[in-house]
Amino acid sequence: MRAIVVERPGGPEALKLVEVPTPTPGEGELLVRVKAGAINRTDILARKGVGSAYKKATSRLGVEMAGVVETVGANVGGWQAGDKVMGLVSGGYAEYAVIPADRAMPIPDNLSFIEAAAIPEVFLTAYQTLYWIGKLQEGETVLIHAGASGVGTAAIQLAKQVSKATVIVTAGTDEKLSYCKQLGADHAIHYKQVSFDEEVTRLTKGKGANLILDLIGAPYWNKNIQSASMDGRVVLIGTLGGKETGPIDLFELMGKRLQITGTLLTPRSDEYKASLSQELADRILPLFASGAIKPIIDKVFPLEEIHNAHRRMEADENIGKIIFQVGDQE
Repeated sequence: MRAIVVERPGGPEALKLVEVPTPTPGEGELLVRVKAGAINRTDILARKGVGSAYKKATSRLGVEMAGVVETVGANVGGWQAGDKVMGLVSGGYAEYAVIPADRAMPIPDNLSFIEAAAIPEVFLTAYQTLYWIGKLQEGETVLIHAGASGVGTAAIQLAKQVSKATVIVTAGTDEKLSYCKQLGADHAIHYKQVSFDEEVTRLTKGKGANLILDLIGAPYWNKNIQSASMDGRVVLIGTLGGKETGPIDLFELMGKRLQITGTLLTPRSDEYKASLSQELADRILPLFASGAIKPIIDKVFPLEEIHNAHRRMEADENIGKIIFQVGDQE
């Protein structure tokens, strides 16, 4: 089969399409003929070999895919050849990928493979941070940074549809802000034009946000603390702006009784990912089937042009997910 490999860490030009052996599913695994997959920030870090969590991941990239079950191993439950599935994998930039059966999710009949490929990583990340970690309650206020990103567009929809939350987002262009509003965001803040912490204070009448999802990191630390409500929760899920912040006033955290949590989904255990996938399938997939929630597609590239997909993500040009497709979509 053909697959994208990285022989040594580097820029988008380091992505090479080569022939590799087709994997064989073991016990509890499915072999999937990949129809589409998506680009993620974790892929960028892995390609570059940045950070201890990604140094071992540079040879084969791709953490999610959608496709058709080709063959099954033993003890895979009710899955069988021909089933349409999506989910988290290792080495998803390829014509075939193996997925643990308990991590596979059925593709709703109303979604294409390209749409399905836009779901697993960002919706699992958003669901995890909103509910498993952030404990978002109905009617609370959530501040979502990078609102037009894949995780951001997923989190907006989940917070509105599942929790009827008040959603505040930040983004850096009028186009992105407008799109976030179309998805259901109640307030959209242009972080390049105003100080978002002052806007959050104004919009919440001084109460602050109950939950903050932050993909930016260090530059937003102090403003996040100012934006958080009493007993607020801040979940750190990215460091697009940097990972090292200045002095921290611990009394500010204590005074507001804040909970600060950091998380990454990719390095989580197989068991964690399986439980998360199963809960998302049970609770959220019906919302995709009904059209209440939708995957957000930015642009689609053929597998052969995946280097251009990486360039688009690194340039921060996307609204929603950047997808690659493999061959015929029928």
